[in-house]
Amino acid sequence: MMKVNYEGGCFCGAVRYAFKGGNIPCADCHCTMCRRTSGAPYVSWLVVPVNDFSYTRGVPKQLQSSADGTRFFCSDCGTHVACTNKTHPEIVDITLGSMDTPEAFTPTFSVFEDTRLPFVTTVSGKR
Repeated sequence: MMKVNYEGGCFCGAVRYAFKGGNIPCADCHCTMCRRTSGAPYVSWLVVPVNDFSYTRGVPKQLQSSADGTRFFCSDCGTHVACTNKTHPEIVDITLGSMDTPEAFTPTFSVFEDTRLPFVTTVSGKR
Protein backbone atom coordinates (compact mmCIF):
# COMPACT_ATOMS: atom_id res chain seq x y z
CA MET A 1 0.00 0.00 0.00
CA MET A 2 1.33 3.39 -1.06
CA LYS A 3 1.77 6.07 1.62
CA VAL A 4 -0.21 9.06 0.35
CA ASN A 5 1.23 12.52 0.78
CA TYR A 6 -0.89 14.50 -1.67
CA GLU A 7 -4.36 14.26 -3.16
CA GLY A 8 -6.36 16.04 -5.78
CA GLY A 9 -9.04 15.64 -8.36
CA CYS A 10 -11.49 17.28 -10.66
CA PHE A 11 -13.87 20.14 -9.90
CA CYS A 12 -16.96 17.96 -9.38
CA GLY A 13 -15.18 15.21 -7.40
CA ALA A 14 -15.93 12.35 -9.81
CA VAL A 15 -12.20 11.78 -10.42
CA ARG A 16 -9.76 11.71 -7.51
CA TYR A 17 -6.08 10.79 -7.31
CA ALA A 18 -3.29 10.46 -4.77
CA PHE A 19 0.47 10.36 -4.96
CA LYS A 20 3.47 9.89 -2.73
CA GLY A 21 5.61 12.97 -2.19
CA GLY A 22 9.30 13.49 -2.46
CA ASN A 23 11.40 15.63 -4.73
CA ILE A 24 8.59 16.44 -7.19
CA PRO A 25 9.56 18.93 -9.93
CA CYS A 26 6.98 21.50 -10.98
CA ALA A 27 7.05 23.26 -14.36
CA ASP A 28 5.01 25.78 -16.32
CA CYS A 29 4.27 24.47 -19.82
CA HIS A 30 3.71 27.00 -22.59
CA CYS A 31 2.99 24.53 -25.41
CA THR A 32 0.04 25.13 -27.69
CA MET A 33 -1.61 21.83 -26.73
CA CYS A 34 -1.67 22.77 -23.04
CA ARG A 35 -3.13 26.16 -23.92
CA ARG A 36 -5.83 24.71 -26.15
CA THR A 37 -6.88 21.86 -23.83
CA SER A 38 -6.96 24.05 -20.71
CA GLY A 39 -8.14 27.35 -22.16
CA ALA A 40 -5.36 29.04 -20.18
CA PRO A 41 -2.14 30.83 -21.26
CA TYR A 42 -0.06 28.00 -19.74
CA VAL A 43 -0.42 25.00 -17.43
CA SER A 44 1.63 24.17 -14.33
CA TRP A 45 2.49 20.48 -14.06
CA LEU A 46 3.96 18.24 -11.36
CA VAL A 47 6.28 15.49 -12.58
CA VAL A 48 5.36 12.41 -10.52
CA PRO A 49 6.83 8.89 -10.80
CA VAL A 50 4.04 6.73 -12.23
CA ASN A 51 4.62 4.09 -9.52
CA ASP A 52 3.84 6.71 -6.84
CA PHE A 53 0.51 7.77 -8.42
CA SER A 54 -2.97 6.22 -8.44
CA TYR A 55 -6.56 7.15 -9.15
CA THR A 56 -8.66 6.70 -6.03
CA ARG A 57 -12.11 7.51 -7.43
CA GLY A 58 -13.54 7.37 -10.91
CA VAL A 59 -11.92 6.70 -14.25
CA PRO A 60 -10.85 9.73 -16.25
CA LYS A 61 -11.63 10.06 -19.93
CA GLN A 62 -8.62 9.96 -22.24
CA LEU A 63 -7.68 12.28 -25.07
CA GLN A 64 -4.90 11.23 -27.45
CA SER A 65 -3.50 14.75 -27.86
CA SER A 66 -0.46 13.77 -29.95
CA ALA A 67 1.27 10.68 -31.31
CA ASP A 68 3.02 10.27 -27.94
CA GLY A 69 0.79 12.11 -25.46
CA THR A 70 -2.43 11.20 -23.68
CA ARG A 71 -4.35 13.62 -21.48
CA PHE A 72 -6.75 12.55 -18.75
CA PHE A 73 -9.79 14.56 -17.69
CA CYS A 74 -13.16 14.26 -15.99
CA SER A 75 -15.92 13.42 -18.44
CA ASP A 76 -18.46 15.17 -16.19
CA CYS A 77 -16.87 18.57 -15.45
CA GLY A 78 -13.98 18.63 -17.94
CA THR A 79 -11.14 19.23 -15.47
CA HIS A 80 -7.80 18.04 -16.85
CA VAL A 81 -5.90 16.16 -14.16
CA ALA A 82 -3.02 14.31 -15.83
CA CYS A 83 -0.95 13.68 -18.92
CA THR A 84 1.33 10.83 -19.95
CA ASN A 85 3.84 10.64 -22.75
CA LYS A 86 5.33 7.56 -24.43
CA THR A 87 8.75 9.25 -24.48
CA HIS A 88 8.90 9.14 -20.66
CA PRO A 89 6.53 6.37 -19.49
CA GLU A 90 8.02 6.33 -16.00
CA ILE A 91 6.28 9.60 -15.06
CA VAL A 92 2.81 11.07 -15.05
CA ASP A 93 2.32 14.81 -15.21
CA ILE A 94 -0.34 16.11 -12.80
CA THR A 95 -1.99 19.51 -13.17
CA LEU A 96 -1.00 21.66 -10.21
CA GLY A 97 -4.40 23.37 -10.22
CA SER A 98 -6.23 20.08 -9.66
CA MET A 99 -4.45 19.41 -6.37
CA ASP A 100 -6.15 19.86 -3.00
CA THR A 101 -3.06 21.77 -1.84
CA PRO A 102 -1.53 23.42 -4.92
CA GLU A 103 0.34 25.84 -2.67
CA ALA A 104 2.59 22.93 -1.62
CA PHE A 105 4.51 23.30 -4.89
CA THR A 106 6.00 26.20 -6.81
CA PRO A 107 6.97 26.00 -10.48
CA THR A 108 10.74 26.35 -10.80
CA PHE A 109 11.18 26.18 -14.57
CA SER A 110 9.31 26.62 -17.84
CA VAL A 111 9.09 24.39 -20.89
CA PHE A 112 8.16 25.15 -24.50
CA GLU A 113 9.04 28.81 -24.05
CA ASP A 114 9.33 29.14 -27.83
CA THR A 115 5.50 29.15 -27.98
CA ARG A 116 4.97 31.23 -24.82
CA LEU A 117 2.46 34.05 -25.26
CA PRO A 118 4.26 37.42 -25.28
CA PHE A 119 2.37 38.84 -22.27
CA VAL A 120 3.29 35.94 -19.96
CA THR A 121 6.28 36.25 -17.66
CA THR A 122 8.10 32.98 -16.96
CA VAL A 123 9.33 31.78 -13.57
CA SER A 124 12.80 32.97 -14.60
CA GLY A 125 11.40 36.47 -15.20
CA LYS A 126 11.55 36.32 -19.02
CA ARG A 127 8.92 38.18 -20.93
